[in-house]
Amino acid sequence: VLRHEEFEEGCKASCNGPYDGKWSKTMVGYGPEDNHFVAELTYNYGIGEYRLGNDFLGITLVSSQAVSNAKKMGWPLREVTTGIFEAEAPGGYKFYLEDKEQLKQDPVLKVTLGVSDLQKSVNYWSDLLGMKIYEKDEEKQRALLGYADNQCKLELKTVGGAVDHGTAFGRIAFSCAKEELPNIEALMKKENQKILTPLVSLDTPGKATVQVIILADPDGHEICFVGDEAFRDLSKVDPNGDKLLDDAMAADNSDKWFATQKMKKASA
Repeated sequence: VLRHEEFEEGCKASCNGPYDGKWSKTMVGYGPEDNHFVAELTYNYGIGEYRLGNDFLGITLVSSQAVSNAKKMGWPLREVTTGIFEAEAPGGYKFYLEDKEQLKQDPVLKVTLGVSDLQKSVNYWSDLLGMKIYEKDEEKQRALLGYADNQCKLELKTVGGAVDHGTAFGRIAFSCAKEELPNIEALMKKENQKILTPLVSLDTPGKATVQVIILADPDGHEICFVGDEAFRDLSKVDPNGDKLLDDAMAADNSDKWFATQKMKKASA
């Protein structure tokens, strides 16, 4: 756990989806956000479950330790190809564990998103957003892109139809120099591309205020660009992160409250 934060009302950039109640976010990863890919886990106190779509297809990481841990815990693993195991997180999200010694840099190899038209998506991510194309396989209808050789890659894979985002409202985020944000916004306007949230400042209680812009690619995948200078301050590893998360979970009486009201949490 890198940091944990609690919010009393919904985010004005819809960081927690289209919900306006109390929520939290927990950043987890193999190292600091400054040089690792990390996952942001959002929890809406009033929501009991989400319907998954075919938009997020999984995270692939290189770690024989993760495979070993899963086997020791009796966690279900399915070998999808030699040395690569599929595991499913409690919410239904897929992880692909490559049974090799963990990389010294970030062990998260790639994030895979479903697309309806591979070429159209590749054009968007490479021509407009400036990603380098590392691989493209027309036969398997997949492409691998990224901003740097030593960073986690983005894999785009055709799903054979429309992309269904379900109700979990995930997004992928990148940091960049703050002065680049207005240029990104101007480019998207010029190219008539969708901007979900124009350039806006977001507050985190007791921490730095960051500037972000939220875009949507041709299949509606949400993309956040955040000003790097303030984000470096906001994203510092909090040594109390584990305790804050434990305390928040211990204090969460939302299930009990709904039960006493003879109600069930909403299904998003």
